[in-house]
Amino acid sequence: MISEFQELSDKIDQLAEMTNALRRENAQLRQANAALVVENMGYQRRLREASDRIVALLEKVPSLDGEPAAEQDQAAGDVPEKEDVR
Repeated sequence: MISEFQELSDKIDQLAEMTNALRRENAQLRQANAALVVENMGYQRRLREASDRIVALLEKVPSLDGEPAAEQDQAAGDVPEKEDVR
């Protein structure tokens, strides 16, 4: 009977050790996740900035017809599409 209690006590000790190890690992993973979230936010900001710069550059590029890009887009919307004559 005493050996059974000793086995149970040993298993409880192992469980307590595993619980503490998992808590430490969980805390480390939370810290790593928080760092990755911050890093990801920085990348998203940089991507938005790059996208804004590209849009600004595209607006400055002259079109082949000599019209500004915004006017060309509007003019293209005014042209009716060809109808299917089947």
